[in-house]
Amino acid sequence: MTESVHLIEALDARVERRSERREFFKTALGAAAMTAAGATALSFSTSASAQTITDADVLNFALNLEYLEAQFYSYAAYGTGLDNSLLSGTSTQGAVRGGRQVNFTDPIVRQYAREIAQDEIAHVKFLRTALGSAAVAQPVIDVSVSPTSAFSLAAQAAGLVPAGTAFDPYATDEAFLLGAFIFEDVGVTAYKGAAPLLTSKAYLEAAAGLLAVEAYHAAIVRTTLYGKGIATPSLRQSADAISNARDSLDGTTDLDQGISPISQTPINLSTTQAAVTASNIVPLDANGVAFSRSASQVLNIVYLNKGAASAGGFYPNGMNGNIKTSIAAS
Repeated sequence: MTESVHLIEALDARVERRSERREFFKTALGAAAMTAAGATALSFSTSASAQTITDADVLNFALNLEYLEAQFYSYAAYGTGLDNSLLSGTSTQGAVRGGRQVNFTDPIVRQYAREIAQDEIAHVKFLRTALGSAAVAQPVIDVSVSPTSAFSLAAQAAGLVPAGTAFDPYATDEAFLLGAFIFEDVGVTAYKGAAPLLTSKAYLEAAAGLLAVEAYHAAIVRTTLYGKGIATPSLRQSADAISNARDSLDGTTDLDQGISPISQTPINLSTTQAAVTASNIVPLDANGVAFSRSASQVLNIVYLNKGAASAGGFYPNGMNGNIKTSIAAS
């Protein structure tokens, strides 16, 4: 039996063990958490607008993002989307546009896709259970392939493909990784930015756990792109271009980093010593802290619109819930 087959069998067994742990965690937290609809209200302020939101609003904002990730990864890994039982809720339920299975040639990337898909589906289930009757329905989601699809418009903005040209994230292992890269860093910064808005300690702990998982996912995608980018520099450059495109949508502050090697002065060495070149798998600030994005900045990215917007991009009709309108990036 080949080493690759041994590895795949081990990973499949790991997925089964992870599923058992998820069920335990979901049951335990569900028993301890408060009802989201009754959470304490707080102020959600930006430079241009303010509204009063609840913990339920924050979790529903996260649920909208998880619907998108779960659908993309589920189609890419298995060729099918979420079960209909996971799509209903308050607001108008929407359909998924596009999505298909990737014909993976790298068995490791295939296993990563399956693992992340299972995690994202679990996130949808978990948030829907925590929210109960307050959970929003899945909105219309675009993960299709056409010259005007969200993936294509994002790739065009990043310069991965010419204007008016389709980008297919299901075409190859590398295209899938680039499509995933569009989402993963955004999810990490979104959870970190939302954490201070939560008043329930139970929900804050849950959000911290979800953030950690999204960070692991982002690291998987970034590491794999970096490794493949050593042999194919254009792949690494494409990832960097996606990072720059995201930054162009969320304002003038640099909240994003690509994966290309960067020059650094070793912290624990004399400043007279020459700087070293290091990989950039983890995007962080000078203090070693991950970046945060506001809800508006996240919406600017997923709507693919740096102006004030309530729909567009991966959410053609907008998100469901009370947090769904961005302000112009500044």
